[in-house]
Amino acid sequence: MKDYILQSQIEHKKWKKEIRKKVSIIDRITSSSQKKFNSLLPEKYHEIVTSAVKNMVKSVLFGYQYITKEPYKNLSLKEREDIARNKINYYRKSARIEGVATGAAGLLVGLADFPLLLGIKVKLLYDLAAIYGFDVRDYKERLYILYIIQLSFSSRNYGKKIFDIMENWDEYSENLPNDINNFDWKSFQQEYRDYLDLAKLLQLVPGIGAAVGFYVNGKLLNKLGETAINSYRMRLELFRKI
Repeated sequence: MKDYILQSQIEHKKWKKEIRKKVSIIDRITSSSQKKFNSLLPEKYHEIVTSAVKNMVKSVLFGYQYITKEPYKNLSLKEREDIARNKINYYRKSARIEGVATGAAGLLVGLADFPLLLGIKVKLLYDLAAIYGFDVRDYKERLYILYIIQLSFSSRNYGKKIFDIMENWDEYSENLPNDINNFDWKSFQQEYRDYLDLAKLLQLVPGIGAAVGFYVNGKLLNKLGETAINSYRMRLELFRKI
């Protein structure tokens, strides 16, 4: 168990160092290029993605009672993380199947991938919150889930701002208002879209959509899972001083 904790702490320290890295010129160019590309996409595409993200935010903030699980208790870190990785594998398979199905079906069905994939991500994060012992009946824990998604799928520059909030979550959350409607979902959906647009658009291309859906959705769930594990580690006493 001590060996596992030590290895986890080393991994967590490496993850935090990567998040804190200075924004490179390549990162700036990539972000600028994606924003320009985003402006070329059809209006229908923007409407579907914006609506999907907005509905996802609402489902996290207000629909938690339908998918809430009791926090896991009296488990070691290794036991929690073994369960967490099994959950990530399960949801990754679901995301890949969904990506293949929507990617193979053509343009109109392919557009449905966004809301479907968002739903899979949210369900995974609800499960991971419970596994690490956090109760999402507290709306502040539901906000934390949204910050995990932002950290996973935002530009490096925006992600650093989100990370600063999450690293000091106890202090930050004490000053949160009681009104959960104050969440800045517009910035959230724009950063999320800018990160995903280019890769996911290829999923709409006839002939390669299914393969792209399988690959991209798997990669996205891997990234979300890694970010979530380290985000919840950051809340545990074992990782506080790393």
